[in-house]
Amino acid sequence: MIKSEVLTEIKKAGIVAVIRGESKEEAYQTAAACIKGGIKAIELTFTVPEVDEVISRLKNEYSNDLEVMIGAGTVLDVFTARIAIMSGARFIVSPSFDTDTALLCNEYQVPYMPGCMTVTEVQTAMKYGAEIVKAFPGDVLGKAFIKSIKAPLPQANVMPTGGVSLENMHEWFDAGAVAVGAGSNLTGDATTGDFEAVTKKAAAYYNERLRLKNNMK
Repeated sequence: MIKSEVLTEIKKAGIVAVIRGESKEEAYQTAAACIKGGIKAIELTFTVPEVDEVISRLKNEYSNDLEVMIGAGTVLDVFTARIAIMSGARFIVSPSFDTDTALLCNEYQVPYMPGCMTVTEVQTAMKYGAEIVKAFPGDVLGKAFIKSIKAPLPQANVMPTGGVSLENMHEWFDAGAVAVGAGSNLTGDATTGDFEAVTKKAAAYYNERLRLKNNMK
């Protein structure tokens, strides 16, 4: 799948599930629960033990579902990015911008979504090929950040992560977000092993996203 197709699927999904976990099995089960609930864009963070194995496993298991996008998050450097890409990650997400990581992702034609907090950071990330930038931490920056960024940079595609919930998701899209990253508010029940609850919450997020898209037509 080429870079433009991955970006199209992420934008179409509108929600990226940010997956953490104390073990690789917990992360795998959480990701599978989100996919079952309808959220097809999955960001597996490198805070998960042996997360490269989880990325590879999910990529292979869902290889026939072209809507499922398995990516890697909390990628801090070029070495981690290469491990993620070689494991099958279709997109790379970072909490901050890193030039070498951006260049590597460009070389492999893998979307790179770095965390940005200022207009300068967003502009720099875009200059190095980032077609979606992550507004992070979203709960600190606030929804007005997106409108402020898009005033001088209307071409910027912004994805907030942190502070996104089922209840306020519509406010982020109203502000101009192209997608949102959902973490503990979506996956929190996984910490107690209640993956069915994760699936139900993922379905609620998915249905809310559909409702918002239909209202925009």
